[in-house]
Amino acid sequence: MNILVLLEHRGGELKRAALELLGEARRLADARGAQVIAMAFGEGIAGIAEAARTRGAHKLLIGDAPIYRRPAGDALAHDVTKAMAAYGIGALLLTASAMGRELAAYAGAEHGVTVASDCTALEWQSDRLRLERPVFAGKALLTVDLTRPPFIATLRANYGRPLADPAPPAEVVPWSPPYDDGALRVRVKEVIAEAGKKTDLTEAEIIVSGGRGLKGPENYALLEELAAAIGGVVGASRAAVDAGWRPHSDQVGQTGKTVSPKLYIACGISGAVQHLAGMSSSRCIVAINKDKNAPIFQIANYGIVGDLFEIVPALKAELLRAL
Repeated sequence: MNILVLLEHRGGELKRAALELLGEARRLADARGAQVIAMAFGEGIAGIAEAARTRGAHKLLIGDAPIYRRPAGDALAHDVTKAMAAYGIGALLLTASAMGRELAAYAGAEHGVTVASDCTALEWQSDRLRLERPVFAGKALLTVDLTRPPFIATLRANYGRPLADPAPPAEVVPWSPPYDDGALRVRVKEVIAEAGKKTDLTEAEIIVSGGRGLKGPENYALLEELAAAIGGVVGASRAAVDAGWRPHSDQVGQTGKTVSPKLYIACGISGAVQHLAGMSSSRCIVAINKDKNAPIFQIANYGIVGDLFEIVPALKAELLRAL
């Protein structure tokens, strides 16, 4: 039962989530004597192929062609479906990104099987694939057994384990588009990248997030400084985004982004259910709020009751001293 993995990349580099996915796929494959088949698509991605060769795949299918410059979901779905048939794929693993979720849905519909999304753990259980995924806005973990192959799942960033040591180099196999460009139902005509785009919140290991307690957009400079000091990125609650203080791309929550960083620092965020749904699976949560009864303290690993305008600068100073 071979495992197929789709490798996402940006700016000429593999996403860390892709390396985590490769590591998890290799661990599962080794337990069954199976092979990991990895696919990467793009134009001019020889560097991606080289970077991925020793990260866990046995075969690396590289689609390097102009047609993959801006591929749409249904285009890549053709490739994934063909690869699954050609290589005896019993499990398809993707990152829990916009692309991963879209392709998982295509593949699940094509094969008539259940898709497990936003998983945080993957293990074999006899002839089944057992997964864990957060439910009820992160208040509980659901254990799911997929019983009918192909097993299809998306894995949240920061929950996989990249290989600690290099694996034998994968065989690189050129991949040709299995479809006629003119037959595609959807085409991406243009992609406009945001200037100076920071690390995506869904991939960040450290997030410093602010809410209504910041009192205004100018005060996010405090969080930017703290985030820069510890190698993190800045997020925001829905209230802050609705007020126009931060762009929607910074929003964490049910109607924003679901994140799972190693460290989440919530500053002036009360902890509404909408926000908790997007960040409750963080490994360590630090909450700063002047209201000792704020709901955020119910899920925080560490809570600081006080004025964030005094605590955040002091926290930054202490962290810089320790680093």
